[in-house]
Amino acid sequence: MSTSQGVNVLRWSALIAGIFYGFSHQRTITARTAAAHEKAEYDHKAELIQKAKLEWAKKTLPPQSKTASGDIITDPNDKNFDLEAYLTKLSAES
Repeated sequence: MSTSQGVNVLRWSALIAGIFYGFSHQRTITARTAAAHEKAEYDHKAELIQKAKLEWAKKTLPPQSKTASGDIITDPNDKNFDLEAYLTKLSAES
């Protein structure tokens, strides 16, 4: 009978060790999956922020003070009016 008791102890020990290993391994897999999901979500948010910054820059940056033909804006009420360029043009014409 002593051999069957030893075998039973070995079997129960293996079962308990297997359950413990399975539990800890499942926790590791779950943690890795959660970390990968959080990283993907963070990267997605960072990409959206970068796109929003680019769109904001396109929207708020003033266009060139000169038009495409090289003419200088002479209207002082225009937000793109450049006083230095206007005075340089006036001095060149005089």
